[in-house]
Amino acid sequence: MDLGYAVTAHRAQGVTVDTVHVLVEPATTRENFYVSMTRGRNANRAYVVLDQPDDHRNPNPGDNPDATARSVLYGVLQHVGAELSAHETIVAEQDRWGSIAQLAAEYETIAAAAQHDRWASLVRHSGLTEGQAEDVIVSDAFGALTVELRRAEANNHDVDSLLPKLVRSRGLGDAQDIASVLHHRLARATARPAGSGRTRRPPKLIVGLIPEAAGPMSQDMRDALHERRDLIEARADDVLDTAIDDDAHWVKTLGPIPEGVRSAAAWRQRARVIAAYRDRYQVTVDAALGTTPESATQKIDRARVEVVKTAYDSLMDLGINNRICKQAVNDRTM
Repeated sequence: MDLGYAVTAHRAQGVTVDTVHVLVEPATTRENFYVSMTRGRNANRAYVVLDQPDDHRNPNPGDNPDATARSVLYGVLQHVGAELSAHETIVAEQDRWGSIAQLAAEYETIAAAAQHDRWASLVRHSGLTEGQAEDVIVSDAFGALTVELRRAEANNHDVDSLLPKLVRSRGLGDAQDIASVLHHRLARATARPAGSGRTRRPPKLIVGLIPEAAGPMSQDMRDALHERRDLIEARADDVLDTAIDDDAHWVKTLGPIPEGVRSAAAWRQRARVIAAYRDRYQVTVDAALGTTPESATQKIDRARVEVVKTAYDSLMDLGINNRICKQAVNDRTM
């Protein structure tokens, strides 16, 4: 046996050994990770840190209690440690601040502020006691509840009448957090869009992902929301156009752009939803929707986009079947 020592990635550059065991932290850069994982001849193993050392004061010492090995490694691969030129820095910052992830976060923040009084009033008139209503409004889960209310309304549910029904549906006397209970009930009750068949109206979603904020609000808030909405839609168009120009693999999976004006517009509308999803969640792999989502928000968005993707697949199958039928007819007439 040989005596071994732990060394930093910088110190390990140029070194070759039989087996490497790499300790990966969220702050690790992808350059250091590459160096560390290429030192071993026979094996290179990574051990991902999900929790920081317990200081005996914080019951959950990790910076992110929902972190997984995959999410940490994804963050490491996005963490560039190399110095950028001034031009590269400007381009990177412009791209980051103009991304759908950033614009969607801004939209969500503005929407929460713009609709706070409306949702608070709805809670106070939902059938809860005065004390219960105030507990809901000050709860940490109130934000999640308001997001669910906005999502339900975007799916054409009448939340003004639905929330009181959910309050009356079962007792809340033993609930430790009424806001969380109402959030759960609302999510289950509005899992599907309102209406069915011909009466179903399309959901009010920006680029097919982000529920629009409606209802009474100040004009400056409304203007700010409309500005973010327009920027999100323009960004989705730019991402799609770039992918088409670059002949990206994920665009090819959607089939060729139809020749008819209306068909081409429908193709582009659906493709833009996928482009927006990829930009929001930084999907860079060839698969149109990337890997399995981890966060609850991404799972919801993924479900929406999968509906769009299924529609594409059905249209492609229909097109193939039509071509087969036409070919069969031509063969019979020859």
